[in-house]
Amino acid sequence: MKKHLFIMVEGEDDVRFFGRIIKPLFVSRYDSVEIIPYASIKRTKVNNFLKSVRLMKNDYIFVADIDTERSVRDKKQILYYHFSNIEGSSIIVVIKEIESWYYAGLSRESALNLEVPDLSLTDELTKEGFNRLIPHKYDSRIDFMFEILKYFSLDSARMKNHSFRFFADRYYLADPIHGHRD
Repeated sequence: MKKHLFIMVEGEDDVRFFGRIIKPLFVSRYDSVEIIPYASIKRTKVNNFLKSVRLMKNDYIFVADIDTERSVRDKKQILYYHFSNIEGSSIIVVIKEIESWYYAGLSRESALNLEVPDLSLTDELTKEGFNRLIPHKYDSRIDFMFEILKYFSLDSARMKNHSFRFFADRYYLADPIHGHRD
């Protein structure tokens, strides 16, 4: 029997990324895949939702940026404090912020096409650093993000961002175009 998967993300940039790149990789495994931005929902509601997902024997992935925490372990401790019903095995910590995952998906050729620097690692890329890389030809950062998603390569992202590689490996994500995992 297939189940439901709930991907809990912080905000709209995460919704765009997970909706366009990640959700299609999970749809064959579940009856439904739903992306829920939790940052705007009261903690008690999120906590009760996590409890009900578990009781219904469904799956969830809880995604959080590392923000200013020193380690994944420290970030998880903060999440345990805020959400008593969260399970550590369902937490994915993005390092540093979701923008680093977007940018990691650009291959050298894609970076050339978009006229942006080809970064070999994006682990330290923050929202502010990402914003500085946006070419002037884009009307907004959202336009630029959508453009990146058109070019996104799972294989590039796995090579250029350690937390993305951890996520892809944990959930056995394969590039649908190339059909393999390194």
